Amino acid sequence: MGVLILGAAIVILLIAVLIFLKRPATGTEAEELKIKLARSEQQAIGLIAERDNIAQQLYNERLRLEANIASLNHQLLVEKSQSVKAEEAIKAQRERLAEQDVYLQQAQEKFKHEFENIANKLLDEKSQKFTESNRANMDVILNPFKDKLKDFEEKVDKVYKAEADERNVLKGVITQLMDLNKQISDEANNLTKALKGDNKRQGNWGEIILEKVLESSGLIKDREYRIQTSMQTIDGSRYQPDVIIDLPDDKHLVIDSKVSLIAYERLVNCETEEERKLFAKAHVESLRNHITSLSSKRYHDLYQINSPDFVLLFVPIESSFSIAVQLDSELFNYAWDKRVVIVSPSTLLATLRTIASMWKQERQNRNVLEIARLSGEMYDKFYGFIADMEGIGKNIRLTQDNYDKAINKLSMGRGNLVVTADKIKKLGAKADKQIDQKYLPVNEAD
Repeated sequence: MGVLILGAAIVILLIAVLIFLKRPATGTEAEELKIKLARSEQQAIGLIAERDNIAQQLYNERLRLEANIASLNHQLLVEKSQSVKAEEAIKAQRERLAEQDVYLQQAQEKFKHEFENIANKLLDEKSQKFTESNRANMDVILNPFKDKLKDFEEKVDKVYKAEADERNVLKGVITQLMDLNKQISDEANNLTKALKGDNKRQGNWGEIILEKVLESSGLIKDREYRIQTSMQTIDGSRYQPDVIIDLPDDKHLVIDSKVSLIAYERLVNCETEEERKLFAKAHVESLRNHITSLSSKRYHDLYQINSPDFVLLFVPIESSFSIAVQLDSELFNYAWDKRVVIVSPSTLLATLRTIASMWKQERQNRNVLEIARLSGEMYDKFYGFIADMEGIGKNIRLTQDNYDKAINKLSMGRGNLVVTADKIKKLGAKADKQIDQKYLPVNEAD
């Protein structure tokens, strides 16, 4: 700024001199010019003094700035030296972290292999101990079950023996059946007059007596016998036997009821020997006709059933059957040649009771076989269940032991993984999460 002022003063002075030189000066003007020149000189001197003052100030300011610059340069050199040292420290720290990372990975790999080796070793030891100890444990557990199975077999033998005793009881039952048959015969005699002369009613009555015998036999309707079932032969002919008895092993027995009442009633009520012979012959002939008629139907050839090659002919009146057999000793043989077996209420009831006993025995045999099969399956399942439970227990114990050992390696002892990882984090490793304090030693956690 002082330079500008000085320059301005010099310019003014030069202008004044030029004006003075170009115009001829009069006396007055010369005086005025001298005065102005003097003033200009004074101003120039003042400006020069001011210039010198400003120059001195600028010089002082320059010295101050140069001192500041020197101080700043020195400070910059110091900070630059510190920055280089910091960069070298950071570089060294990074190298150490890289080395620690490699060490940590190597340690993890080492621990992993050690863990696997220990786990395999423990598994082999535990498996061997499990095999040895479980044999004894299985025997302890399964021996009582074997004893119970043996008891069950003994009970089955007792059931068979009881069944044999029950067959002996049938003797007493047969006596009761004879009394029942006598009652049935008496009732039949009372119905004789009402039924005489009407073949349809006679047939219905015979079927009723047959159903009563079936109901007394112990067989169950529609399960072990069927009434009036429509059947068909191989040639397409249809028949309807009075009763079909179902036997074990899918076999069947056909029963047909036949009533020979008129000749029998006349035979019973005749008064002379001549009439007795006549009506006796008629009674036997009536039965033979029934046998021939029943034989011609060939019920045993029905393809829906598996029947023996004979049919039971049921005579509902016991005394009628007895008299016919007494009058004609060849009646049984004649019927058998026609593949017909004559039965009365007593003989049929005994036969049906035997069949009922067979069914009972069959069901018991099936139950015994089913129980034995289920017992075997239950035994196998029980054995497998125990083995599985032992395996689960072994795996739980093995897992707990391995877990405890892994946790100990992870967080126990000097230089463990948790402490090492925490130290790396404290040294400056970047991490967003914090290891749970329960895995850190007390002094490290604090």
